[in-house]
Amino acid sequence: MATADARRQVRENPIAVTVVLTVVGYALVLGTFLLDVPIYPDLTEAQVNLFTHAIAVINTATTVLLVLGWYWIRRDEVDKHRLAMMGAFALILLFLVVYLIRVGGGGEKYIAGVSDPVRYAYLAMLAIHILLSIVAVPVVLYALVLGLTHTPAELRQTAHARVGRIAAAAWILSLVLGVVTYVLLNHVYQYEFQPMIVFGL
Repeated sequence: MATADARRQVRENPIAVTVVLTVVGYALVLGTFLLDVPIYPDLTEAQVNLFTHAIAVINTATTVLLVLGWYWIRRDEVDKHRLAMMGAFALILLFLVVYLIRVGGGGEKYIAGVSDPVRYAYLAMLAIHILLSIVAVPVVLYALVLGLTHTPAELRQTAHARVGRIAAAAWILSLVLGVVTYVLLNHVYQYEFQPMIVFGL
């Protein structure tokens, strides 16, 4: 009974649920960057590199699932679409865990030893990747909440398709740019490693 009631509440208040989940997600990331929360293990630079490679694999797999999900819904293969999108979301949750451990326990890497045009192009791609990652969170969550609480027939009466197209496009572009910047930083050019610096509030 409690589960059915909770599901009904989520179904009837998708925007409120989206706002709560978005705030929680942003708080986790900002808290890791701004607060000294002693929950992360101390990572060496080699371990940070391992986590970085794992993130690239996760993001590549997520991109593949998103593209397949997009392809399947255009062919009206709803069940395959739903599985692909749920798989992509599960991978993004895994990404969030790995990313927070890497940043909270290790640090960040910055491109080094490159000409100004290369640096500016890299930073522009990175900025777009980060911006799209931030903007995509609420639209991805809203599309997901609608998709999980409505039948395929009911979804046609909601904003799921329209919001889903925006979410998928922003998410895919963000992930692709993330993988490109990963390749440039880790396999094409040199980088400098900066241990995590926590800012006191």
